[in-house]
Amino acid sequence: MKFEKVHNKGQAQIFSNRYLEFLTKTHPIIIFGIYLPVISYMLYHSRTSLHYSWWKISFIYLVAVLGWTLFEYLAHRFIFHWVREHPLAKKVTYTMHGNHHEYPRDRQRLFMPPVPSVIISSFLFAVFYLLMNNAAWVFFPGFISGYLAYGSMHYAIHAWAPPFKWLKPLWRNHHLHHYKNEELGFGVSSTLWDRVFGTMF
Repeated sequence: MKFEKVHNKGQAQIFSNRYLEFLTKTHPIIIFGIYLPVISYMLYHSRTSLHYSWWKISFIYLVAVLGWTLFEYLAHRFIFHWVREHPLAKKVTYTMHGNHHEYPRDRQRLFMPPVPSVIISSFLFAVFYLLMNNAAWVFFPGFISGYLAYGSMHYAIHAWAPPFKWLKPLWRNHHLHHYKNEELGFGVSSTLWDRVFGTMF
């Protein structure tokens, strides 16, 4: 996904159809509005209907947040940066992530849009449920909370300067990924897995 010029203004046009193009954009408030009620209900269900203890809920939830950070790293490295010469593969990669590298400051495409987001998250919940049965009612909220933290961090990195000194390494890591070398620095909400897998700047 090498581009001759990275544009810090404007946005890519992904579809010629205006309705499809509209569906490629979103605002963080919409994504939070979708998932916060789901997270709250699932945790409430886990406590009141499944009778999970607070300790069990906390443990599964935190494991899921950590699981998200690994998923974020692997997806960014091996799916979003999937490089193939086939025109359809190029189009899919550009639609998923390439447009973000060409227009990194496009705030309307820093979160995954609602339609694909809900489809993918529903599929993930089904997978979690098949793998861990009722524990998925806690794991999924933790995993999605990790996603919301990642999305918020990603939005902040591209929209503002770091508000605290201790956040500067995260800002630096992601900006280097965009403007220096896109084959390093795949972590956004954390640099943990870049350190583990040797892709840290």
